[in-house]
Amino acid sequence: MSAGAAAPGSPGASLTWNLWSDITQVLTFHFMVNAVQAGTIIAVAAGVIGWFMILRRQSFAGHTLAVVAFPGASGAIWLGLPAAAGYFGFCTAAALFITATPRSHGGAGFSQESAVIGTVQAFALACGFLFVSLYKGFLDGITSLLFGSFLGISDSQVLTLLIAAVAALAVLAVIGRPLFFASIDPAVSAARGVPVRALSVIFLLLLGIAAAEVSQITGALLVFALLVMPAAAAQQLTTRPALSLSLTVVIALAITWLGLGVAYFSVYPVGFFITTFGFAAYALAVAARQAAGRLARRTRPAAIAGSARAW
Repeated sequence: MSAGAAAPGSPGASLTWNLWSDITQVLTFHFMVNAVQAGTIIAVAAGVIGWFMILRRQSFAGHTLAVVAFPGASGAIWLGLPAAAGYFGFCTAAALFITATPRSHGGAGFSQESAVIGTVQAFALACGFLFVSLYKGFLDGITSLLFGSFLGISDSQVLTLLIAAVAALAVLAVIGRPLFFASIDPAVSAARGVPVRALSVIFLLLLGIAAAEVSQITGALLVFALLVMPAAAAQQLTTRPALSLSLTVVIALAITWLGLGVAYFSVYPVGFFITTFGFAAYALAVAARQAAGRLARRTRPAAIAGSARAW
């Protein structure tokens, strides 16, 4: 901490409406540099994986894996282990458990999978509160576990997040094309020899890794802010896959950086601001799509009339 710098959330940490000055003030603290680095890594990984999650209609599974992060972190703290070990361990284990559910293309198969996912979610929440109650030390971070915090992100955590994100995105780059095909039309892709089941297992493991990463910034209950909202907003704006995926990453980065910056000048959890900006991005995307649709409906009759006159 440099001389003259104000701690986040303190009266001295106030917006000056000078953008460069505010950015300099935020990045004065080493932990804020770590938070920005970690947030950037998480935004990119969550944006890409979240885009496929929306495409595959697996939001419920993503939400459950996010909830599992809470007992993972609290259980690790109870056992004296790093919270990151609990995040990744529990989310990966839950993903493996969900993938063990037999899945068919009919409604019964999806119903069975949803029942298993809901069961895992309920049990995970119960375990999380059990681990918190069993912990005999002073645990003031339950709000951070649930709603996120940018405080205390170490250099080693940033490195761990980077390694996990690079590994997950590398795997996704390898399986991306067949995964996209299997997500659009699983029956046809399976008939053409695409390993649909194996791709589903691998993707759910990647989704577990993404949920574990995002939970460390937004908290277990607000993971959807980065896994769902950027992808949902981008898919409202365009149906072109490459452009939609790129927009998802841009939106995820924007709401993460804005959330971290505003949270620095506030006493409220960073997860709240990231979620709020994510919701605003989605609402604006929906409004823009509806406005474009209304404009197209107005101009179409005029264009048809003009063509008729020219004919």
